[in-house]
Amino acid sequence: MAGSSRTTPLIAVLMGGPSSEREVSLSTGRGCAEALRGEGYGVVEIDCGPDLPMRLSDLKPDVCFNALHGRWGEDGCVQGLLEWLRIPYTHSGVLASALAMDKARTKDVYRAHGLPVAESRIVSKAQAVAAHVLPPPYVIKPNNEGSSVGVYLVAEGANAPPPLSETMPDHVMVEAFVKGRELTCSVMGDGPGQPGALTVTDIITDGWYDYDAKYKPGGSRHVVPADLPKPIFDACMDMSMTAHRALGCRGVSRTDFRWDEGQGLAGLILLETNTQPGMTPTSLTPEQAALCGFDFGALCRWLVEDASCDR
Repeated sequence: MAGSSRTTPLIAVLMGGPSSEREVSLSTGRGCAEALRGEGYGVVEIDCGPDLPMRLSDLKPDVCFNALHGRWGEDGCVQGLLEWLRIPYTHSGVLASALAMDKARTKDVYRAHGLPVAESRIVSKAQAVAAHVLPPPYVIKPNNEGSSVGVYLVAEGANAPPPLSETMPDHVMVEAFVKGRELTCSVMGDGPGQPGALTVTDIITDGWYDYDAKYKPGGSRHVVPADLPKPIFDACMDMSMTAHRALGCRGVSRTDFRWDEGQGLAGLILLETNTQPGMTPTSLTPEQAALCGFDFGALCRWLVEDASCDR
């Protein structure tokens, strides 16, 4: 965090916004704001809208804590605004945010660094509903949204693709479904003295790990650290670190995996990297950080102290 003329640094927590993940962002932002107040910071909560540049120019915060999720807040847009205003901010910068938000380009980066991915294609919405683009089972999802927003699982043996909601974009990703366990690993920085890869969580649900499973109490059960064979656990840690560096992430990121136990290490597949993992009461990254000695307040403080421009 850059030096400040204030006795108590002023943190603007950016939250809400217009994306499909608005409600999750509001929950994340409120929780982080409360934690930062507990750490002794002055905090202003900002529900982001078109007047954000004016509000920030008037407020002149020492740091923007980016608690936005989804488009505009997680895809490089607000990061570019903060660079323009020269306000230090948390999490990843413009390029890493834009890359990680675009699932197809993320896979290009993964492949270039030898990381395993599932087969996928970007097709028009019309193509996706007209006929099977891939043999079932497969998944249809937006290419640039998170939190399992608008994800359709097409089961094995399905006669035809499902109708897609009007809110789905004109082009979607169709991705081969990878069976197995849902695993995830968070990274806290990769510089000298920074924690790096934290640990691995095994996410257990009754069905698909969808939006409700992620954010509703009781929607999923988290086993942390995951009870995995050491080679699989270590591979998740190493691959998460590689993904974080390859995409150019800063601050905290979280990489998600599927693991087909029957295939051993060959069954471990990267799904995506989230540059702004959720920080709600049911979220994965705060659980992992706590296991590594960072309670919620300490995690938020670490993010503020890591904040900068030119990320």
